Amino acid sequence: MATGNHFDQKITRGFIFAIILTSVTFVAELIGGLWTNSLALLSDAAHVFSDLFALALSLMAIKLASRPATDRRTYGWHRAEILASLINGTTLLIIAGGILFEAWRRILDPQEVRSLEMFIIATIGLVMNLIVASRLHGHSHDDLNVRSAFLHVIGDAMASVGVIIGGVVMLLTGWYVVDALVSVVIVVIIGFGALRIIRAALHILLEGVPAHIDINEVVERMRAVEGVNDVHHVHCWSICSHITSLSAHIDVEPHYRLRQGQIVGEIEELLAHDYHITNTTLQCECSSCLSGPVIQQLQHRPRRSSLCSHGHGSHEHHHS
Repeated sequence: MATGNHFDQKITRGFIFAIILTSVTFVAELIGGLWTNSLALLSDAAHVFSDLFALALSLMAIKLASRPATDRRTYGWHRAEILASLINGTTLLIIAGGILFEAWRRILDPQEVRSLEMFIIATIGLVMNLIVASRLHGHSHDDLNVRSAFLHVIGDAMASVGVIIGGVVMLLTGWYVVDALVSVVIVVIIGFGALRIIRAALHILLEGVPAHIDINEVVERMRAVEGVNDVHHVHCWSICSHITSLSAHIDVEPHYRLRQGQIVGEIEELLAHDYHITNTTLQCECSSCLSGPVIQQLQHRPRRSSLCSHGHGSHEHHHS
């Protein structure tokens, strides 16, 4: 538990640092974009604002996830992380649409831009983004929230490079349509990043098997444990980006049934060590489903209206 708290504290400090630097970058690019009449710089400012929004949501999600589980929320608030990521991705997609609309107007009617000032402000923004990205990168593989924030910042750094190149081109040639074209490139960066975040978040919300897990391989490894006859009714899902759960029925061979506890312990150790599955529910000796499928198909309970209609029909048949 102490290790987890230390991990969260390190992430929290990284987010606070990132929020401060990103706020400075946003204000500088927003004012600079209005001053230089650069859509590319304003687009980058919008992207930075979405970064700021993402970082704030991510920090909030970490705080909520640290709250204990209760009798009303037995998983605690860990899913808040995924909801924050979904909002982040959706926000990015909306911003991308707005930038694309304005870029099209500028392509049809290019406007003069203060190229030198635009170049200087974009360079400052790039330096800020790289500093923030370096602070988030260490945890970007362990936490979906950090990864989504990291993708925001990297995308913005790439956009800043585009703005810098556009500034140089316009400074040398006076071809101001480049400003709008750079904005279109930023839209592509924002759009792909947003779709990746949304897809990952929806996969978790729909209880999908985590991307790093091959469920058929996991089942075979479980079956290979001494004393296990078969494994069925398997479910594997994510609570959040770093907590994976698995439930299954374990058919134990008859002469191993006195060692059920040991067998379950071996399977749990296997799952935790090799697949980072730390939340397991394993049921042994389930005689009612010994021939059940590996993947259990869930069924809705009969609806009240259906029961009433069947009952009414039976009553009529009996009456006749």
